[in-house]
Amino acid sequence: MRRSRRYRTISEKLDAVKTYPLAEAVELVKQNANAKFDESVDVAVKLGVDPKKQDQMVRGTVSLPHGTGKQVRVLVFCKGDKEAEANEAGADHVGFEDLAEKIKEGWLDFDAAVATPDTMSVVGRLGKILAPKGKMPSPKTKTVTFDIAPTVKALKAGRINYRTDKTGNVHALVGKVSFEPTQLVENVRAFVAELVRAKPATAKGTYLRNIGLSSTMGPGFRVDVRELTEVARKGA
Repeated sequence: MRRSRRYRTISEKLDAVKTYPLAEAVELVKQNANAKFDESVDVAVKLGVDPKKQDQMVRGTVSLPHGTGKQVRVLVFCKGDKEAEANEAGADHVGFEDLAEKIKEGWLDFDAAVATPDTMSVVGRLGKILAPKGKMPSPKTKTVTFDIAPTVKALKAGRINYRTDKTGNVHALVGKVSFEPTQLVENVRAFVAELVRAKPATAKGTYLRNIGLSSTMGPGFRVDVRELTEVARKGA
């Protein structure tokens, strides 16, 4: 990836192997985010799991205490009375087979999808399109449910889905540079605490291996794993 001159200049001044307390890493991310837009803040966690083993796949959902700062566009596959419930809850797109057909034609103008169980015979066929984009409804992420209103509201408020990638890393949006430092700290703590709760019973050795924090256009900073492990154990 080609980096900007500003990015390279900042990176040259940083110690790539130094780890920082979370609060300090947050301040550094904010200080080095100089783009002309409100950059997102992302956390990347390297887990001690074997992603090739199904029983070591780490995935789930977590509601961040301060949300993500992102406007989440929610699509709901449903029918009957649930359509009114979805609309009243603030869903951006509501429908069933009509939405499925649009998606088959390449339309993906939404961030998260929810489906009632009675629509999955049709929605399930969209897996090859939605799953690679992280938009496939699933019982594991609590997005296949008849509880439409609370699910839509939670997604709008900042509930995020997470899962390990092929290399055992988990990435998540934890806010915006414009957030107060304490808000970013609390969001990161909540996310890491959720990962600790989701640790597979079969995972051996060190579970939280590396944690990095960065903004959209800025450099990354390594966070003290021991600090966050201790906070997670106490209950963030």
